[in-house]
Amino acid sequence: MPLATSSSTTDPSSRADRSVGTVNGHDARPPAAIAARTVDAVKVYGTGGTEVRALDGVSVDVPTATFTAVMGPSGSGKSTLMHCLAGLDTLTSGETFIGDQELSSLSDRELTRVRRERIGFVFQAFNLLPTLSAAENITLPMDLARRKPDRAWLDQVIRTVGLTDRLHHRPSELSGGQQQRVAVARALASKPEVVFADEPTGNLDRRSGTEVLSFLRSAVDQFGQTVVMVTHDPVAASYADSVLFLADGRIVDHLTDPTATTVLDRMKALGD
Repeated sequence: MPLATSSSTTDPSSRADRSVGTVNGHDARPPAAIAARTVDAVKVYGTGGTEVRALDGVSVDVPTATFTAVMGPSGSGKSTLMHCLAGLDTLTSGETFIGDQELSSLSDRELTRVRRERIGFVFQAFNLLPTLSAAENITLPMDLARRKPDRAWLDQVIRTVGLTDRLHHRPSELSGGQQQRVAVARALASKPEVVFADEPTGNLDRRSGTEVLSFLRSAVDQFGQTVVMVTHDPVAASYADSVLFLADGRIVDHLTDPTATTVLDRMKALGD
């Protein structure tokens, strides 16, 4: 069963079919390098009568240079899956990999280094430091790691997200859409192996949300970036190559080459 397909355009309705990856053990061809994966992932919160099984034996591969959306009703486990894939939370049992690195074997310091150097994050709330300029927010993770940015790459990312003339502005001087573009640029600036986006358009109007989704789509098509996005919005999911549907901590369905209509129809069917 294919997980994701690649795209050659920012138009979510016209992408080439290139199925790769696996979902819960089902093979697909051709093989591709894997940016992130879980194997028999189980995440349990609480004990006894308060126990909640947020993930229930999830195995999933995320191929490189693809855009994967994760959807499901509230409490389905979609955010938990992303947080565990990204090393922001630990599994109760099972394994999580970034590339070939299994995360549970790492010390806290090693895990921090993986998150800083190999993973990019985009959150609904932007998470920008108000006292820093847009440029300083973009390079902050590399500054903390004492790494010099690749100037040519950084300039290319900034041009792609349309921030060239806003670099010296602080977050309070930027619109919500511009702030999220800063967050996207920050996530891409260090050339991460995978970018995780948690409801990145949740606080944006439709126009600004479309801009951010187009930038994420371009990051896959132009830069070969890997993006995993949690969303509840069928329109946002239509920018992805593949959509995973979770319910009760399990992957219950998936969709390749999604459109807003096919995603909505699938969500309705799962709800029924």
